[in-house]
Amino acid sequence: MQVMQVMQVMQTMQEMQDRDAPGPHPAMNTPLLTVDGLKKSYGQTEVLKGISFDLSRGETLSLIGPSGSGKSTCLRCINYLERPTAGSILLDAECIGQLPAAGGGLRFMSDRELAPQRAEIGMVFQLFYLWPHLCVRDNVALGPIRAGGLSRAEAYDLADEMLDKVHLRHKASAYPEHLSGGQQQRVAIARALAQRPKLMLFDEPTSALDPELVGEVLGVIRELAEEGRSMILVTHEIRFARDVADRVIFMDGGHIVEQGAAADVINRPRRERTRAFLGQVGEPAAAVA
Repeated sequence: MQVMQVMQVMQTMQEMQDRDAPGPHPAMNTPLLTVDGLKKSYGQTEVLKGISFDLSRGETLSLIGPSGSGKSTCLRCINYLERPTAGSILLDAECIGQLPAAGGGLRFMSDRELAPQRAEIGMVFQLFYLWPHLCVRDNVALGPIRAGGLSRAEAYDLADEMLDKVHLRHKASAYPEHLSGGQQQRVAIARALAQRPKLMLFDEPTSALDPELVGEVLGVIRELAEEGRSMILVTHEIRFARDVADRVIFMDGGHIVEQGAAADVINRPRRERTRAFLGQVGEPAAAVA
């Protein structure tokens, strides 16, 4: 009888430990980003035709596909640089770009209302858009001073920290005209990181670079992925997408044709359109049995 009582006590204690043990917060189980039914039209031309996908926290997602498939438009809609025609975008369960309207339904936010949400989404473009009259450190620090309310000293410390991440601390006092294209793009990445965003978007960040400069930018993006940052990357660098991304979405004609683990989509695509595209860009896929 005593043995049974001891066993019951031990079982009760174990149940209490299991109940109180630290586990993932419920928010950690929800996607960081949810894109649902995203559409975008320019006049009569429908560029996005109902795109839906999720992004987990710490995940790197790559969008690949032919030019004109809607990849860059999708990125620009996520942070409302382009206003979607339809659909919803949630970041950390918060609706991006829309608020409840007084008469019911939703209304689009003004740029002023959007500013705090955009600050949570860092974006790196094909071109660098650095201020030519500001040195590298000031280019990175300007946003945290103007939008983040940091003092100049605090912003400079943050800028130096971000420049360390892109291996350009030694160029902090240089001006953009004295940097290579690859260095300028790395400064642009540091500037986006200085926002301390929840999500990073990269829109073909190497497309404007000479081939010999592509590697240094991709190297920085690889390091950010290894840190566990949440990122979406539009790229034509198919091998890089396969090696660095956790997941790949192949788009064509404004639709998602195929998505899945990076190696599966690129090495073992299920759709004929995906296989045809990979063959055209010099990445022949394995035959599907």
